[in-house]
Amino acid sequence: MDEGTGAEPRSKDSTGRVVPFPTAPVVPQVAFDRSELRTLFNLYGRMVSAGEWRDYALDFRRDKAVFSIYRRSSETPLFRVEKDPKLARRQGAFAVISAAGIVLKRGHDLARVLAALEKPLRVV
Repeated sequence: MDEGTGAEPRSKDSTGRVVPFPTAPVVPQVAFDRSELRTLFNLYGRMVSAGEWRDYALDFRRDKAVFSIYRRSSETPLFRVEKDPKLARRQGAFAVISAAGIVLKRGHDLARVLAALEKPLRVV
């Protein structure tokens, strides 16, 4: 910053002229919103307490957001929950994909798509 002026940082070029620093281009990203993250972490918490899952990863890319679920952090993900806005009008923005790359469920509602990962209730 310049001395107390509040202006953006500047540098001098070879001719002595003051030029502003170049700014990095803003790259748009797809992300999960708060309610989607709450739904994901509720399921994740239940499965961790059941001893099924142990780790997760979040990836935010330009074209999609991915929530990866691991049994151990050193392995490949057991499942991936993907949000792809390009598919929102056709097949649904959300998909659950297995480790083999098979789409287990796809749809518009995240909670219904995540039902594919829920364990069925057993008679005791």
